[in-house]
Amino acid sequence: MAKNFTDLSEREILALAISLEEEDGRIYGEFAEGLRENYPATARMLEEMQAEESDHRTSLIELYRSRFGEHIPLIRRQDVKGFVSRPAVWLIRPIGPNAVRRAIESMESETRRFYQLAVQRTTDASIRKLLGDLAEAEAKHTAAAESIERLHITPEVRGKEKEASRRIFVLQFVQPGLAGLMDGSVSTLAPLFAAAFATQNTHDAFVVGLAASVGAGISMAFAEGLSDDGSLTGRGRPLIRGVVTGVMTTAGGIGHTLPYLISNFQIATAVAVCVVAVELAVISWIRQHYMETPLVRAALQVVLGGVLVFIAGILIGNS
Repeated sequence: MAKNFTDLSEREILALAISLEEEDGRIYGEFAEGLRENYPATARMLEEMQAEESDHRTSLIELYRSRFGEHIPLIRRQDVKGFVSRPAVWLIRPIGPNAVRRAIESMESETRRFYQLAVQRTTDASIRKLLGDLAEAEAKHTAAAESIERLHITPEVRGKEKEASRRIFVLQFVQPGLAGLMDGSVSTLAPLFAAAFATQNTHDAFVVGLAASVGAGISMAFAEGLSDDGSLTGRGRPLIRGVVTGVMTTAGGIGHTLPYLISNFQIATAVAVCVVAVELAVISWIRQHYMETPLVRAALQVVLGGVLVFIAGILIGNS
């Protein structure tokens, strides 16, 4: 059962403060480790903040020993009512500097509030003084972080971090999503239009297109998810990549399948062809914008492949 903060003794308040400083210091260390490869400047900033938390913990332990002896009871944040649960964002890999800074702001605010309330709950002068000093230190922590940030994170470093974030985004989301969109948009053209021209029935065409889209999405999701674990390529979690690829593959095929919900075959086919043109244009733009493929080349590659598959579907359907 968690205790109320107002029921804690001075000894327990000090023990809790020690636990909080140790936990915060270890969290800063985890953040630093998670950012070290792609954001080394921010990692150095977090290591300095970790060292500051270690100094706070040392001061608290020295005071505790002088007042209560060597044994420090294990009292954690979850043992006391009123503390906000912290999501374990430090376990997420990879993690970005913006998420880290938001988490730190929340940590500092809660710890500062704890010290302010703890001062009101203690009567010993030495304990009150140390807790008050730590409250001020936490209040200044944001300013200290900003000064460290200005020291380490220059405009050049910020540019590198931004480029690193973009590279991670491309590897983990754009590439698998683009692969899925291309596969879904192009590979489903042949079965969809073959069924459409073979049956001249929009419902049959829709069913075939839907089956091809969902089947391709499931296949691509498993293929991407099982391709590698991301540890060497930096492509992130295979589950996320697999979901992204599967969803985009299905979406790519569903786009030109939905027009066959229209009962009129000629109108449905005309709308489907327009949707295909839009899909190919979007794929070309993504390749140009994120993959740095020249727009003309990207359009030529995508459109040529799409047209060939489209023609194949029509020829097979009319045969």
